[in-house]
Amino acid sequence: VRNGDRIRIDIPNRSINVLLSAEELAKRRAEQDAKGWKPALPRPRKVSAALKAYAKLVMSADKGAVRDLSLLD
Repeated sequence: VRNGDRIRIDIPNRSINVLLSAEELAKRRAEQDAKGWKPALPRPRKVSAALKAYAKLVMSADKGAVRDLSLLD
């Protein structure tokens, strides 16, 4: 997505779409491929016990992104 691109956010259908033609998307893909772009490799990292605990307790954004302490039981 580039500055100035229009996007459509559809909350009921839970989607986000960039409003570009298939031709424009193909052109941009070709430009990136010509630059030799490759996705980054996942980096090794140590996840703390606190972050793991938080990940197990937190609710999704549509539910308020709050911790559900009832999951401790």
